[in-house]
Amino acid sequence: MQPLSDLQQRWAQEMSLLKQSRPLLRAPRRDLTEDEAADIQEAFKLFDKDNSGSIDYRELKAALRALGFPAKKTDVQAKMAQYDKEETGKINEQQFQMLLTDAMLSKDPAELLSRAFQLFDTQNNGKISADDLRLIANELGHEVDDQDLIGMIEEFDRNRDGVIDADEFQHIMNSSEAY
Repeated sequence: MQPLSDLQQRWAQEMSLLKQSRPLLRAPRRDLTEDEAADIQEAFKLFDKDNSGSIDYRELKAALRALGFPAKKTDVQAKMAQYDKEETGKINEQQFQMLLTDAMLSKDPAELLSRAFQLFDTQNNGKISADDLRLIANELGHEVDDQDLIGMIEEFDRNRDGVIDADEFQHIMNSSEAY
């Protein structure tokens, strides 16, 4: 077997990171990982722009949007009302952590897979082609030989149509042999 190219290693790394959410497909989690908890703490510090120890509606809206959660006015107001028990118009770090923990643990794993697939499907045609991988490689500053790109597709192309479809992508994510 030939050594992996940079893009193949990147593909495997991205798949590995996304695969870590695979247990969500089997049983609901009750706790965040240490990394997720650290990310929430870091996010709070980032969005507490005035270092007051609390964030207001606008800061919460910016945080939710940046973290990929719904940030419509009504959604943010509802979350603020739910977690701002003292009705100060602000939530502290502990309340922010509870809010994001609830939001993260309630995310649909199928939605996560779909979003990941869409990142690779640059042509928005429901398939990941060698052209998609080439574009991603170029955006990452990697020059990858066409044969390497084709080899990556062929390795996971179960129906041999020359592209990776959503089902094959899901198989990659759920397969231990992919890494």
